Amino acid sequence: MSTQQRSVLSPAARTEHLGRLRAATAEAPLDVLVVGGGVNGAGAAFDAATRGLNVGLVESEDWASGTSSRSSKLMHGGLRYLQMLDFTLVAEALRERDLLLTRTAPHLVKPVKFVFPFFRKVIDRGFIGSGVALYDAMQSFGRKRAVPFHRHLLHRKMLEVFPGLDGDKAVGALEYYDAQMDDARFVMMLVRSAAQHDAAVASRTRVINYLHEGGKVVGARVRDELSGDQFDIHARATILAGGVWTQDQQDLAGAETGLEVLASKGIHIVVPREKIAAAPDTGIITQTEKSVLFLIPWDEYWVIGTTDTPWEHDPRTVAATGADIDYVIDHANAVLGEPLTREDVIGVYAGLRPLLQPVRKGSDSGSAKVSREHTVMEVEPGLSAIAGGKYTTYRVMAEDVVDFALKDLDPARRSLTRAIPVIGAQGYPALVKDKQRLMREYGFDEVRVDRLLFRYGDLLTDVLALVAEDPDLGLPLEHAPRYLRAEALYAVRAEGALHLADVLERRTRLDYETRHRGVDAAEEIAALIGPELGWDEQTARAEIEAYRAKVAARLEAESVQTDEQAAQLLGAALDTGAETQNAGATTTDADATKESR
Repeated sequence: MSTQQRSVLSPAARTEHLGRLRAATAEAPLDVLVVGGGVNGAGAAFDAATRGLNVGLVESEDWASGTSSRSSKLMHGGLRYLQMLDFTLVAEALRERDLLLTRTAPHLVKPVKFVFPFFRKVIDRGFIGSGVALYDAMQSFGRKRAVPFHRHLLHRKMLEVFPGLDGDKAVGALEYYDAQMDDARFVMMLVRSAAQHDAAVASRTRVINYLHEGGKVVGARVRDELSGDQFDIHARATILAGGVWTQDQQDLAGAETGLEVLASKGIHIVVPREKIAAAPDTGIITQTEKSVLFLIPWDEYWVIGTTDTPWEHDPRTVAATGADIDYVIDHANAVLGEPLTREDVIGVYAGLRPLLQPVRKGSDSGSAKVSREHTVMEVEPGLSAIAGGKYTTYRVMAEDVVDFALKDLDPARRSLTRAIPVIGAQGYPALVKDKQRLMREYGFDEVRVDRLLFRYGDLLTDVLALVAEDPDLGLPLEHAPRYLRAEALYAVRAEGALHLADVLERRTRLDYETRHRGVDAAEEIAALIGPELGWDEQTARAEIEAYRAKVAARLEAESVQTDEQAAQLLGAALDTGAETQNAGATTTDADATKESR
């Protein structure tokens, strides 16, 4: 099998990967088993696989279904951490951001420009200006710059660059650069990269217990959530990258010590691009009383956030409340000339930051003050856990936790991920140069081609091969014209999507990019992917109804004021949806699992 074929995450490939995980017995264990399919787990699997190790990766839901698909979608140094004097974290994050931009993921990470407005002419220009100057200087030490230098903007120039700012309040600004990415797709591409290097990866595969032998963790017992089948996976080292579920997993392992993680809710709203006037690819960053607020340009809309509040409910049920949305709108309106209203909001998403808790549980320390630096810890012999950090430093975190897990097993195997690109990067520059040919050959405009290149890199050739086989797949989705029909099909054939929500929420981002939150596109997408997943009419209908119920619950949550109310609404919809999907499930996956034993 070629390396390209190994990266394909189709239903048939999942069956093969499950078979390889099942074959990891006490006599022939994996070198490393990673639990958790967010950015840290995917990064750890990729790191370990590129070292030539025998690696397994399991995730109970879809890839990046938790925090890693609900971020601000920025690869950045974290300008606000300079205020906290966290120079080491900022320098590390900037170095990693530049590595992604220039070498390892230029197809998935791109520069974005921000305007930082001043409201006190002398004080802000001196204070913020010195901070950004240091931020810029840290990007120039020992390497070629990946983004342009910052510049100061006087009042008139500020309004030329960002007309949507309130010129009566803002007296000037500073312009600087960072980078952005599609977080869910980035994780999925990391998983495919791990598979390309021969890792066995399986989503919808839940750890239900940890295996112990002689007081040491030697793997995990898992359940295939599609078939219900349970089996053991043995490993010489097990890595827990559970995010906000870390403590639950530590308890499952029977660990007496471990990492304490504080769940902090952050929400973002989405508004149409035309609602805020600005130069292309230019956003805003401004400080609030609790954190910072970003207005981030993205395709045909703006992503605006975030909040930072403790979450004390089931992590599965995190949702934005009406109070959250009003908070973000109010803070955005504090800097905008034309105020936004609730009617302008076309989408909302909420996620939980897994922040390390540096103080005793039960103290009244606010989550906004918790450090973002990561920690690796052996919570049980044979079981290493990682938590904290920030999205941009995922590669460093992955390297650290794999080094830690291997320290007594195979310390000579060093990380190679500074040099090995994420899948899709290798032929990306050549495709960018070939943009005009792609436009002529497929009848796409430049915006369409740029979107496709940013989503797939050189894997775009695989998507276009589907169009060559069936030209109808080159048509836009009727209710989501930003995406081609081929993209929905490719999500199942190659990107590991197993449910309708996987396509609507993570392979595409229709759950917040459209006013209908993806509901109007559900029928068409289900018709495209159902045959690939072996769905009958009942199963397809169950998938559609489960998604509609989830969206309805989120919309209702957006009208209530408390987290408790929102969590109850979404929890009920998720439980009903799971029952509906299970009732409509076919035996295809169960039969395939039995055959691969």
